[in-house]
Amino acid sequence: MIETPQDAAANPLVLAFGRLQGAANRLEYLLGRALERECGITHLEFEVLLILGRAGTPGMSMRAISQEQVLTTGGATRVIDRLEREGLVARAAHPTDRRGRLVTLTPAGEEKLVQAAKLHVENIKRHFLEPLPQDHRERFAEDLRLLSHAARDALPPLK
Repeated sequence: MIETPQDAAANPLVLAFGRLQGAANRLEYLLGRALERECGITHLEFEVLLILGRAGTPGMSMRAISQEQVLTTGGATRVIDRLEREGLVARAAHPTDRRGRLVTLTPAGEEKLVQAAKLHVENIKRHFLEPLPQDHRERFAEDLRLLSHAARDALPPLK
């Protein structure tokens, strides 16, 4: 029961969610700075490269990328524009939609994704897994997957 500011601040659910958010923000900072410093891309750009890597050929539409990454189409366009300027992605005509364009990784984008993923995995091990007890790691990762999918499914469609 929450009746006072102290009750609100000490609520176990509020504290648990705050810890999750704080950990996510700090990990994002640590891992994102490493990607920028070592690979020259932001964490968001890395996530978009990962999405395109999973998609393979013929690629993905801007709308699909924006929905996958929880961005507006304008936000996705800006990220793709930057990646295209760097030669990491290319836009091509959609095979069945004359007005549509698909985004794919270039060979340089594939190389950058592999380089960044290797660094990212090492940093995930160091900052995300090593602090956890060995016997909790697999269940924790599965619980995060369930939370992520539930939150994704609860989001309204982006425009």
